[in-house]
Amino acid sequence: MHTQMLTTKKGGELISFKMNGKEKIHQGEKCLDQNGKAYWKRHSPVLFPIVGKLKKNQTLIGGRTYELMQHGFARDLDFEPITKLDNFHSYVLKSNAYTITRYPYEFELYNTYRTEENKLTTIYKVVNTGLINLPFGIGGHPAFQIEEEELKKGNYYLEFEEEEEKIHFLYLVDGLIGTEYAKNRIVNKKYIPIDIHTFDNDALIMKGITSHKISLKNRESGKTILTMDFTDFPYLAIWSKPGAPFICIEPWYSTADTVKSSGVFTQKQDIISLKPNDFFECKYTVEFFE
Repeated sequence: MHTQMLTTKKGGELISFKMNGKEKIHQGEKCLDQNGKAYWKRHSPVLFPIVGKLKKNQTLIGGRTYELMQHGFARDLDFEPITKLDNFHSYVLKSNAYTITRYPYEFELYNTYRTEENKLTTIYKVVNTGLINLPFGIGGHPAFQIEEEELKKGNYYLEFEEEEEKIHFLYLVDGLIGTEYAKNRIVNKKYIPIDIHTFDNDALIMKGITSHKISLKNRESGKTILTMDFTDFPYLAIWSKPGAPFICIEPWYSTADTVKSSGVFTQKQDIISLKPNDFFECKYTVEFFE
């Protein structure tokens, strides 16, 4: 089995993973709709220092208002390359004059990608290089190629490894988390059907998940396309552009502001707080199949 990985310093982002010559990752600007426009220009961005939206795209830190756009700034900045081997790529983003004006904390964010045969592991590491506690959110947003015709036929579905008795789907109101839960999309406690209308109302965001793994499968062929191990992530989001030939399976440690959010950054739900000189690390692994 031959695999090939391609990454870029822009966002420290994975932009390609080929297995025996076949691309598995959504190709961003190269993937066009019937009008010649890109469905979504990204591939697999890191979400930092927030996941999702802030109320009015603003937050209060130390009594001062800061503006942060959806999913934060890390995905749009140039990272420094650290290591580039055939099966191991690593990058770092360090706080700087630009980040401080939007997020007044000192940090280092490491994006690392490791391949082993048909498995691709993404590792995020956050280091608090400042003198005060570092509050942040973090998550992944990998997009995987699927076949447009198979999507139109409704052949794709997601399968959890365990029966999901406690799962909840979050209700989005203009990108913020609402006060009520959304309709449960799971069939027979394990399956989420995927078709051209699944994402008409934006992403499906889930919490209270029992499973550590989820698989993308094709009903007609009976094949498993991929399996993601997202152990320890409290949230999982599923998203695509309606009708687009890709699907994002996104493990998150936090999520958007709620509609009742106070606007104070340190009071955000599920915010991670890191002591000075401490670090936080998380990872997810995707196993691809032919």
